[in-house]
This record gives sequence, structure tokens and C-alpha cells, in this order.
Amino acid sequence: MEILKQLIDSVDQNPDSILVVRQQTEQRLPSHQHDKAQLLLVFGGIAYLQTDEKDFYIPAHHYIWIPKNYPHNLMFNTQDLHIINIYFPGKSPGGFYDEMGIYPVSKLLSEMLSFSEKWHGDYYRESWEFEFLTTLRNVLPKENLKKFSIQLPTTEDQRLNAIVEGLRNTLTENLTLEETAKQWGISVRSLTRLFQTKLHITFIQYVKMLRVIRAMELIKDSNLNMTEIAYEIGYSNISAFSNNFYQLTNMRPTQFKAMSSS
Repeated sequence: MEILKQLIDSVDQNPDSILVVRQQTEQRLPSHQHDKAQLLLVFGGIAYLQTDEKDFYIPAHHYIWIPKNYPHNLMFNTQDLHIINIYFPGKSPGGFYDEMGIYPVSKLLSEMLSFSEKWHGDYYRESWEFEFLTTLRNVLPKENLKKFSIQLPTTEDQRLNAIVEGLRNTLTENLTLEETAKQWGISVRSLTRLFQTKLHITFIQYVKMLRVIRAMELIKDSNLNMTEIAYEIGYSNISAFSNNFYQLTNMRPTQFKAMSSS
């Protein structure tokens, strides 16, 4: 694929530079990787980043750190998505930088990005821009921010994928392990084992994540109020919806709405 080759070439052709890219090309590409680590910042909308093991959901005003040579594919479902990619060269300092993770954009990081908002292209070691961007990278682990935890595991098991797709399409219903097992002609024990061995997550936790992901999409792309959204994704109790949303995102639905509309 020519566009994929062009992107990888542009990222890796200058091995010692820090590359800033504000174009939105990656959202149309299949799985790929770079020799540089990648800081991907999302402003507006929700981005979806796939790896071989998990689907990551990156809401507005969050970033994801992608270690060097880590296969990934970015997608999106909204027209107003805006992303910034910063590619960093060199050997990984370890720790934070060796793990993929999603974090909120702090006030400090936001101000640093605002300062460099017109930067685009390659920046080299002898330039002050290189030093500034290196400092930006070094700040990330110092903030000790809590990871955004919605990371859906994936599987190649066709039967389980069909079950999961069925769950996605029936979130308004009272989804239980017992009813789902009965619907798919499988024992409760076997379905429990499928989720644990193939996805390494419980049925209940997976459904919670599906519902919160759908809630984020509705908050961003619909005019429904919070009570209507709660009912739309299967909650009869708005407090339970708010608590589960907070458990997985570290923010209340109303906070997410304010962040998404800013």
C-alpha cells in the first residue's frame, strides 16, 4: 500500500529527528509500526487504536504513548477528530516508555502543545525545538497520571467474536451471563471459560466496557441527556451508570461531556 510506505518512510527517513505531524493520514492505514516511539494526541471525537491484542479507545483531550516498533492501526468514527503525532527517536529510557498507555492531557502538557501549535516537520538535535520537544517527552512520566482503562481485548475465536458482536447490538437489554449462554446454545461454564481464556476478562466486565464505550459515543454524537443515554445502554439506574463510567474512565459522564464539547 503506497500511502503506508510513504508514511513509514517519512517517519523513519531521518532517524535522529523528532517529527511532528498534524495531518490525519494514519486513520486510514492498516497495521504498521515505526522505528520511532509515537505520542498520539486526540482533540475532538474518539479515536480507536487497534493492536494485535487489544482495541484502545482514546477520547478527546487524551493521548496514547506507543513504544517504538509496536504494530498498531488508528481508526475513528467522527468528522471532527483532530490528532497530533509526535515521533521520538532513540533508545527507550525504559519504564513508562516501554508500555502502551492512554492518559489525560494535563494543563501543563496542553500549554506546551499550545506553545508549539504551529510546528510541523522534522526537528534536529542542534535546534531549540528539539530540546523543547524532548522536555515535553520527559515530562510525561513525571506527572504520574492514572491510565485510561478502556482497553478491549480481542480474539480470533470466531464463535466468541459472534457473541461479542451480538452483545454490542443488544446493549439496551438486560445482558446476563445465563441468558447469553442460553441464546447461543452454550453452557454458562463454557461461556465463562471462553471469556477468561480467550479475552482474559470476565463477561460482566466486558459488557461494562461495551456500555461505557457506547455511552462515550452517544455523549459525543447525540443530543440525548444523561438519563436517556443511561437507558439507551441498558442502565435503569443513572447512579449505577455514572459510577461504572467513573470506574473505567476516571471521570463522570458530565465531565466527559464538558471535555468533549470544549
